[in-house]
Amino acid sequence: MTGLLVIMGSGETAPTMVKPHREILQRCGDLPAVLLDTPYGFQENADDISAKAVKYFADSTGRRLSVVGWRTVPEPGLPRERALAALREAGWLFAGPGSPTYALRQWTDTEFPAVLTEVLGAGRVVCFASAAALTLGSHTIPVYEIYKAGIEPHWVPGLDLFHRATGLPAVLVPHYDNAEGGHHDTRFCYLGERRLSALEPALPAEAFIIGIDEHTAGLFDLATRSVRVVGNGGLTLRRGGRSQWWPAGTTLPFSALAAGSFDAVAAAPEVTAAAEALPPTSLSALTLSVIARFDACYEAREADGCVAAALDLEQALQDWVADTDVSDEREQARASLRRMLVRLGSFAGPDRFTPLVAALVGLRTSARSAKDWALSDALRDVLASAGVTVRDTPAGAEWTA
Repeated sequence: MTGLLVIMGSGETAPTMVKPHREILQRCGDLPAVLLDTPYGFQENADDISAKAVKYFADSTGRRLSVVGWRTVPEPGLPRERALAALREAGWLFAGPGSPTYALRQWTDTEFPAVLTEVLGAGRVVCFASAAALTLGSHTIPVYEIYKAGIEPHWVPGLDLFHRATGLPAVLVPHYDNAEGGHHDTRFCYLGERRLSALEPALPAEAFIIGIDEHTAGLFDLATRSVRVVGNGGLTLRRGGRSQWWPAGTTLPFSALAAGSFDAVAAAPEVTAAAEALPPTSLSALTLSVIARFDACYEAREADGCVAAALDLEQALQDWVADTDVSDEREQARASLRRMLVRLGSFAGPDRFTPLVAALVGLRTSARSAKDWALSDALRDVLASAGVTVRDTPAGAEWTA
């Protein structure tokens, strides 16, 4: 095979991954760029997720995506053949968030895995992120069932396409450095060390784990048989509880991963100078940074600094509005913004609120345009709590205090 297999740990529609997406999409030239909606096809808001992803890529990369519907296995006949033809013609084929086990139920024992192999064999790009990335290994973590429903940790068979494409008998684990749990361990795609350690011995003897950090991608070049790490984090090889990690900017041959011996991969791989001029953090980390600035200004009674911090958080929410990730990061940021506005009311005069209120009204307008009703409603409640009334008119939103 001569194509490019891209595995993203998370952030597939976040500001952090715009630069990698632009580079990767250049590789497919004028060939169609296709979004596959299967992993989130069970969700009631599937249309909104597709629309957000299409807008994200149009705004951030200038590429128009077509959406191929495969939410359930298409019926034999014209609908199925049309979907398969669109997938085969793709120069860049993308799938992302949702449920890996739901996606596997729609893809296993269909033509779909063979189509992915065809696309890669033709020298094109397959880019799978988050839930979709989990499906490509020999085994898959049923994330929803374990983390959300309390089912005992177990593996389910994956598509094993990664092995066929690269020769590496790997299990792919995105969200590898996840830290949403705070005081409890949610690394390794929400498993944590205890559960991953219990699961690891159940893998075949030859299998190992390749972990991709959040807001990070591994670009597996099938022609050069090498992987380049881009983004904010790194790539991990784990076998038998032992791990080796390589940061963004690293390029290493498949043979280093295939060795499966940490003595064999101890030599430093190439680290390129183009070490990622990317946004440095996730929305969660940005929120924490802004909170720290706000709190410091509040203690010093610097109202202008407080307003500036709140405006920065408002801008961050705007930048991340197209992100299709289902984590709690946006709700945490919204809650922090509400807290800032309430605290500002304790010492800032009315005139100081004007830039902040105008920005919040603008963010609400953007959220409504993007059909992000949760953010729109949250901002309405924030403004109302501060005594601000917003009225939607044909000419746009108007507000009074």
